[in-house]
Amino acid sequence: MNALSFLNRFARLYPRTWGRLWALMLTVLLSACGTYIPSRDPIKDSGPKGPVDVSHVPNAVPRVEPRTKAGNKSPYTVLGETYRVLEDSRGFRQRGIASWYGNKFHGRRTANGEIYNMYGMTAAHKTLPIPSYVRVTNLNNGRQVIVRVNDRGPFHDNRIIDLTYSAAAKLGFIKHGTAPVAVEVVEPGAVAVVTDTAGISTPAGAMRAPTPATVDGFQLPDNTFLQAGAFGSRRAAEAQRQRIASVTPFPVVVQPGDGDLYRVRIGPIRDNLKLSQLRELLQEKQLAVPHVVYD
Repeated sequence: MNALSFLNRFARLYPRTWGRLWALMLTVLLSACGTYIPSRDPIKDSGPKGPVDVSHVPNAVPRVEPRTKAGNKSPYTVLGETYRVLEDSRGFRQRGIASWYGNKFHGRRTANGEIYNMYGMTAAHKTLPIPSYVRVTNLNNGRQVIVRVNDRGPFHDNRIIDLTYSAAAKLGFIKHGTAPVAVEVVEPGAVAVVTDTAGISTPAGAMRAPTPATVDGFQLPDNTFLQAGAFGSRRAAEAQRQRIASVTPFPVVVQPGDGDLYRVRIGPIRDNLKLSQLRELLQEKQLAVPHVVYD
C-alpha cells in the first residue's frame, strides 16, 4: 500500500482524527511561511465584543518608504496557487470583493513583520508591493478610505483585499462582512482625496476605539533589533558599536553570542519606518548591511 492509499483509507476510517491532523499540519505550514493566510479551521473571525466608534481614526498617509525584502517574496505559493508581486504598482486599479479581519489576527505579525492592529488603517493584498498605499471605495455607498498594504491575502476565492476592522467600519460593511470595492494605488506626494465619512452614524452606546500607536501599521514587536555584525573579538565589536552609535540615537550594544562571537545590535526599534530608514542609512555609509533579529 503506497502512502496516498494509506492516507485515503485512514481518512475514511477515522474522519474526525483525520480532520484534526489535517488542521494541525496546515497550521504548521502556514506558520512557517511567515505570511498572513486566513486559517481554514472552523473558528470564525470576529470584531470587538460591542459597538465601537472608529470615526476618530485617521486615514493612512502615503509616504516614501524604503522597500525591503520583508513581505515581498516573489513568486510565492499558498494553498497550491502561485502569486507574483508587482514590480511596478503605479496606476494599479482593481475591482472586486473586499473582506475584513479582526480579533483572530489582532496582535500577530503581518507579512513584513509588523504587528497587525484591527483598529489601524492597513490591508492585506496578494500582489501589491509591501508597502503600498491604496484608496478603497465601497461601490455600494461611495465611501472611501486610504490604507497601507503591509500584509498578504486574502486567499479566499473572489476576494481582492482584506481590510482592518476600522477601515471596514468606515466603509460601512462590518455587518455584511464583504462589499464590492474599487482599489487604486495612491503614490506618495499625490493628493489623497477621499469622500467625507464624517456622516457615518455611530452605534448607540459605542465605545471609542483605541487609537493605534501607528495608524499606518508601522508598529513592530517590542523585541525587534537590527544586528550590524558579529565579530571574533570584543575590540572589533566595540569599534563597530562606536561607529554606529555616532549616526543613530537608538541604543547600540555589544552582546556575547555563541562561541567567541560578539554581536553588535541596535534597538529595540518599535517603528518599522524608522528601522527601514536606519538600515538604509547604515548601508549608504557602508557601515553595515544589518538584518532584523528578535531577541
